[in-house]
Amino acid sequence: MKVELDFPPSELFPNRKNGKHWGATHVVKTTYRHLCGWLTKEQMNKVHYKAPEGEIELHLTFVMPDRRWRDADNCLAAAKAGLDGFADALGVNDRHFQPIVIRRVLGAKPGKLIVEIKENT
Repeated sequence: MKVELDFPPSELFPNRKNGKHWGATHVVKTTYRHLCGWLTKEQMNKVHYKAPEGEIELHLTFVMPDRRWRDADNCLAAAKAGLDGFADALGVNDRHFQPIVIRRVLGAKPGKLIVEIKENT
């Protein structure tokens, strides 16, 4: 299964937080989580997908919105709220997402996050 989500907002990248209080990003996190959950449900309805039991291998592809290169760990941290929304839509706990493989590619605005579930064979 493959789902395309919006690229994480710049406010959620750890280097942009600069020690700000958690409340400064709370609204952005909540909004991004709900948006990603809604996008996941919308795309899942088209294929009638059911989440597998046990561990779920995720492949994340961050399509950059510009030519700036971001660290893989910062991309994953910024996407946390979105992945929580993705997990909500699947009806699973995000602790089952392992392993997580991260790819970064150059793209164009507005960028996107492609989440693929690799089926165990």
